[in-house]
Amino acid sequence: MREKLTIRDYPIAEKRPELLEAEGGKAIADLNLEAVESGAVTMEDLRITPLALGLQAEIARDAGRPTLADNFERAAELVEVPQDFIMEVYELLRPGRAASKAPLMDAARVLREVHGARRMAAFVEEAAEVYERRGLFRYRF
Repeated sequence: MREKLTIRDYPIAEKRPELLEAEGGKAIADLNLEAVESGAVTMEDLRITPLALGLQAEIARDAGRPTLADNFERAAELVEVPQDFIMEVYELLRPGRAASKAPLMDAARVLREVHGARRMAAFVEEAAEVYERRGLFRYRF
């Protein structure tokens, strides 16, 4: 088991590259211009991974930035969620877009049960509670 990262490990790609790898398992050192030009690196290799976001969260927490760390952890959960569903939830979270609390609670349930994104589900549920308390469920658009 490795030790938690600290601010001394930032930036990870420079100070701890052995911890990072692309989605397909390529090492960070293998992601270079020559590999891109030869076609050995694809867009999938350049996508952020849940592991990289989790490592960034550790550093943010060590730096005294817990909110940023929470954001990295929620982002890590969203890496595997289909883009169209993320955009659907994003649209629901915009004030005036959801007519009631129910669509947000449904989205939270799908995040948790289908995609295993429990932190993101809790975030959406919290937003639904706040929107209800502030009367933001007036469908305007």
